[in-house]
Amino acid sequence: MSMYSKSLALMQRGTEFLGCEYAVLCGAMSWVSERNLVSAISNAGGFGVIACGAMTPDLLYAEIAATRTMTDKPFGVNLITMHPQLMELIEVCGRHNVSHVVLAGGIPPKGSVEAIKAQGAKVLVFAPTLALAKKLLRSGADALVIEGSEAGGHIGPVATSVLAQEFLPALAEEFVVFVAGGIGTGDMIAGYLEMGASGVQLGTRFACANESIAHPDFKKAFFRANARDAVASVQLDARLPVIPVRALKNKGTAEFEQIQREVAQLLDQGSVDMGEAQLRIEHFWAGALRRAVIDGDVDNGSLMAGQIVGLVKEEEPVAQIMQGLMAGCEEALARR
Repeated sequence: MSMYSKSLALMQRGTEFLGCEYAVLCGAMSWVSERNLVSAISNAGGFGVIACGAMTPDLLYAEIAATRTMTDKPFGVNLITMHPQLMELIEVCGRHNVSHVVLAGGIPPKGSVEAIKAQGAKVLVFAPTLALAKKLLRSGADALVIEGSEAGGHIGPVATSVLAQEFLPALAEEFVVFVAGGIGTGDMIAGYLEMGASGVQLGTRFACANESIAHPDFKKAFFRANARDAVASVQLDARLPVIPVRALKNKGTAEFEQIQREVAQLLDQGSVDMGEAQLRIEHFWAGALRRAVIDGDVDNGSLMAGQIVGLVKEEEPVAQIMQGLMAGCEEALARR
């Protein structure tokens, strides 16, 4: 039996569903979750997920192909539901026989879940309410990720611990449910597994791994930060249903308020419709994130981070992070 036998017993549905050793997904972080980090996570026994973000179908095709050369283990692809070329991206995943597709950033548009399943892939979805979660799972989604507001990047309004208490008792017996947001230690993983989760998803904890291509200055900002520095963006205009984003406070967080004012003004003038307005804001985030992650502009870029950032103190290899999490989880379960 493995040294992590208690953990693996509780993770069994998750590992069978994902086809990997540990039911630990790496959250899809735009610009960060690319071939290097994704393959490292999968090679370490977890489940890497490519963040498609604003990629074109051609770019996604190349990224999947490149990841395949770096790992022979399963990995998934995360698609943003409001991407104007969503159906083409789904087709790209099909051409590559991607085994799992995660649909994020809103309710999956009509036909998208069916299209993914027709290609033989499994579909993971996010849901902000229990009613919607049940509806998505009954109408074809294969698994659910519940993600609390402690997470980095786009967040919902409710804490992970609250969602877990509401969703897991209602869904975990019948469905595969992963918990995300504010998870940084094996102790925490053990708790959610005991509550019925099939596995967990972590992003921030892996963002500064050795294998992450994030700029050294981006990583340094994480090492310096405390939990309270990772703040949610403020919504300025009720008509702009901007999904809040959690990031480290800097000039870039202030700039977002300015962008919202500009987009709201365009809405007033009738020069853009709501869909276009939201896309503009998404594009702002993609650009701001790129400036921070790739260019290392930590003052003006977007340093998307979860509140768990206070636990990220140094660069470590992915395999070491993964073994630390699993060992911590096993210890916690053994103590009980």
